[in-house]
Amino acid sequence: MRKIIHIDMDCFYAAVEMRDVPEYLGKPLAVGGNRDRRGVISTCNYEARAFGVRSAMPTQQALKLCPNLILVSGRMQVYKDVSSKIRQVFQRYTELIEPLSLDEAYLDVTGCEQYKGSATLIAAAIRQDIFNETGLTASAGIAPVKFLAKIASDLNKPNGQFVITPVQVASFVQTLSLRKIPGVGKVTEEKLAEYGLKTCQDVQQSDHVKLVKRFGKFGQILIERSFGRDPRCIESHRQRKSVGVETTLSRDIYQLVQCKQVLTGLMQELSARMQHAANERQVQKQVVKLKFADFVQTTIEQKCDEVSVKLFESLLEQAFERGEGRGIRLIGVAIGLKSDGASNIEAENQQTQLALELG
Repeated sequence: MRKIIHIDMDCFYAAVEMRDVPEYLGKPLAVGGNRDRRGVISTCNYEARAFGVRSAMPTQQALKLCPNLILVSGRMQVYKDVSSKIRQVFQRYTELIEPLSLDEAYLDVTGCEQYKGSATLIAAAIRQDIFNETGLTASAGIAPVKFLAKIASDLNKPNGQFVITPVQVASFVQTLSLRKIPGVGKVTEEKLAEYGLKTCQDVQQSDHVKLVKRFGKFGQILIERSFGRDPRCIESHRQRKSVGVETTLSRDIYQLVQCKQVLTGLMQELSARMQHAANERQVQKQVVKLKFADFVQTTIEQKCDEVSVKLFESLLEQAFERGEGRGIRLIGVAIGLKSDGASNIEAENQQTQLALELG
């Protein structure tokens, strides 16, 4: 039986800003776009959340909910430096670390001998070390499997922890809402509800053959999670799956030629990012994403063996048609990378080819 800890920093970016600027303490604060520019909230403190402000919310909407909201543009290098210090704390307890982002990670402490192997005490020690060395608080979830550890880390926030022991797994998942399972969003939740599936117990008692037939691979994963099973191990060396860039426009645009002008700039940035990812794998697909004025989003992709500007333009045209005249507020492009460990030379060739096409 494994001992998994999920560490999640409390409103990380905002917490760093409050630590460094004490005047922000006790006031609603968000890291995101400026008042005179369009953008989205990256994160916000708990005072802002009391007004309904949330991560990924459009900045203008956040300001309507909380007119006194303090907005800061963010200092990514500072956040990375703090994240590095937090990672050093993790390494004192285990080498099995799977970062999910700058502010959260899974740790497998099954073989850790500190604190007599108690994952509960180890999690508490990690959180205390983080606070002592960074001045920031973290929450933790402890469980025998990854997805339950992640759920648990959210149950006693901020600055707390929650433990699900092996003997508690069965009772814990029985009444667990399917929305709590990582990967089940609002749309998926609604589709499952149409079939009378709202809790893990509902899935346990359902016709599993029909469920897999309706939802495919996801249906099988859902069955496993509903019984508290998650065979995934900690991935200490996660491979990059894609390289992408996107931009939220200062104002909506309505013409394809305008979109192509934005695309040109994005391609230059994508080329630079691909250069940094040259030690990754071979390209397997290209992706274009558009978000319309009504915040509805569409994504279109196509498999390929090499990066092509013409293919990006073609995908952009197809995505643009889906807008049916609606304004465009965001444009994004990305390449998907194969996971078979293709050679560095191949990845470098892809970057060179894109650079040549961009002139």
